[in-house]
Amino acid sequence: MRLGDPFYDMVRAADFPETRLRFRNDRAAAQVGLDGLSDREWVDHFGRFKPLSGSLGEPLALRYHGHQFRVYNPEIGDGRGFLFAQLRDDDDRLMDLGTKGSGQTPWSRFGDGRLTLKGGVREVLATEMLEALGVPTSRSFSLIETGEALQRNDEPSPTRSAVLVRLSHSHIRIGTFQRLAYHQDTDAMERLIAYVLRELYGEEPGENPPVRLLELVVARTARLAARYMAAGFIHGVLNSDNINITGESFDYGPWRFNPTWNPAFVAAYFDHAGLYAFGRQPEAIHWDVAQLAISLRMLVDAEPLIAVLEQFGPRYQAEVSGALLWRLGVIPRGTETDGILIETMEKALRASQMPIDRFFFDCFGGVIPSHYGEHFDTLREQLAEYTARKARDHAYWSGEAPCSMLIDEVESTWSAIDLTDDWEPFHRKVEAIREMGEALA
Repeated sequence: MRLGDPFYDMVRAADFPETRLRFRNDRAAAQVGLDGLSDREWVDHFGRFKPLSGSLGEPLALRYHGHQFRVYNPEIGDGRGFLFAQLRDDDDRLMDLGTKGSGQTPWSRFGDGRLTLKGGVREVLATEMLEALGVPTSRSFSLIETGEALQRNDEPSPTRSAVLVRLSHSHIRIGTFQRLAYHQDTDAMERLIAYVLRELYGEEPGENPPVRLLELVVARTARLAARYMAAGFIHGVLNSDNINITGESFDYGPWRFNPTWNPAFVAAYFDHAGLYAFGRQPEAIHWDVAQLAISLRMLVDAEPLIAVLEQFGPRYQAEVSGALLWRLGVIPRGTETDGILIETMEKALRASQMPIDRFFFDCFGGVIPSHYGEHFDTLREQLAEYTARKARDHAYWSGEAPCSMLIDEVESTWSAIDLTDDWEPFHRKVEAIREMGEALA
């Protein structure tokens, strides 16, 4: 992290009573050259936070602001996490290893800086499922139980504690830019833009770096919104401090997968107005990106920024058609018929209340089973013009039911851990998700 002091505070990790390794993502570790670590070395680095050779000497708690449910908050930052290490993956991308539940920082306010074990288990399940479904997401790299009893208002307490490590393509957020605009720090804003363009997008800053950055972020976030919809996923808290500047989803709290195509479905019990409901996620992400544009206004005129923001809608429409056709297992035709088919499909799913996962499982390859009702007649006719992108020859397709991640299954998986310390259902689920990912890839 070459940006310097205005962007972070040096911190120390909590000294946990114990460190019990519960999950290590060797598939992700192989991509950054860390799969050869022994379990003991793994725990030393990701439970005790011994620095990795050649990376950061001390953890950094990042500073940022953000709109939280559209109310601006200048009092936030990394309150229970930090940037632990930076390294390159096998595509030569700069990657971050960041934490959740690693202890208090200057931004903890009244929080204890800890993560519940249930929260860690839920994040592993979310990221594995999203990765399999083609959503750009952070990856749960490590989960270590830490032996503390935590008090929480929204779940039975005391509850078990953990520390999670994420592998992400940066932890820089829209809120990072908002903080600099709030303080009118022009020099730091220019440095941050140049850093993001060079280190995260592989471009040298050109004639108009703020506008170019916004173009890239609009493209990436439009894709993210589209992939959320195709996955049937609701993030739950799409605040501007939760939108990564690379368009990679992260920070999973009250997430859910939608049982049916219900645009009004919400994930967070506290989202009383449905601001981040399933069907409003593209709008929410666009609004957050507009806050980035407002922050960049300190360096550039409004007109070119507005013109770039207006590209979000068309980009999203193209991306959501591609994402849904990918999940349906057919090759896009690249014409307006793609959009017409997607509109027909969404109408059929809403009218029939067909479970989303069941539909995409049964119809992968573009053939709708004969027992599907009249709601799908028009869609069946339209799909006859499409070609399957992949044969149904993977073992996954011979199963009786799709792999899903609805709330009852999440709770059941956690219950086995909570009541009898049985991790077998959790590990079986991760294996099943990865099998589905192989079938879809």
